[in-house]
Amino acid sequence: MQELSQTDQLLGEALTYLRDSWGEIIPDSCMICGSGWGPLADDLPDTQSLPYDQIPGLSATTVAGHNGQLHLCRIGDGHTLIFQGRRHFYEGDGWGPIRFPILLAHKLGIKNLLLTNAAGGIRSSFEVGDMMVLSDHLNFMGSNPLIGPPANQEMPRFPDQTEVYEPALRNLLVQSGQENDARIHEGVYVALSGPAFETPAEIRAFGSLGADAVGMSTVPEATLGHALGLRVCGLSCISNKAAGISTEKLKHEDVEEAAKIALPKMKATVLSFLNKLAG
Repeated sequence: MQELSQTDQLLGEALTYLRDSWGEIIPDSCMICGSGWGPLADDLPDTQSLPYDQIPGLSATTVAGHNGQLHLCRIGDGHTLIFQGRRHFYEGDGWGPIRFPILLAHKLGIKNLLLTNAAGGIRSSFEVGDMMVLSDHLNFMGSNPLIGPPANQEMPRFPDQTEVYEPALRNLLVQSGQENDARIHEGVYVALSGPAFETPAEIRAFGSLGADAVGMSTVPEATLGHALGLRVCGLSCISNKAAGISTEKLKHEDVEEAAKIALPKMKATVLSFLNKLAG
């Protein structure tokens, strides 16, 4: 319970700091930018920004392409909170840094949570630069972010996982992509702890289990956000074909480069989606 009390204290301090900086604003939606998605936040309108390491409870990011800035953007008639970069389980600091942004979003009264990532394509029809709306997930990270005392008194001890990703938000994402001529699909995402990329044998196994794309994030935030009652959706950029499907060795730099090429349609899709939510 001591850790939970410390988290509650940090959440209170973070909330005070944000209100002192931005005033009494309750964002409608929150987006967490995964690898390759960070530049999207640079072009959003009416943006106010704060570095993570100035906000109690948040910490600087450690992975290339994750800028570590918190943005408040005005979109339509509402506000959206953008976490430009995330922490990962493979960094070795436990679940705390991964859970905190979701807990903070919940504390701020946010209702809608959009999680983005770069993923390796397992489904044979996927091309690099496609997008995939998450319909479900497989957790192969070897742990669960809900282990320990419940993060909130109202959160169930054993949260139902039948429909983690909100169907109405999934439909809005698909519609937004189609309106912007993006190749956008729905599929199942499998999360591993990383940081090593997967082996071809692992990819064959995950494909036989029904996975369409693979990555090292998103599932923890989705699990916690859903358990807290947020409406969750997820969007992957297929930044490479997975091991054994790709003819090239996998590198993080190639993931970032592929996302840069796909970025215009990624931006257009997300901006259209956020405008629909605000409307």
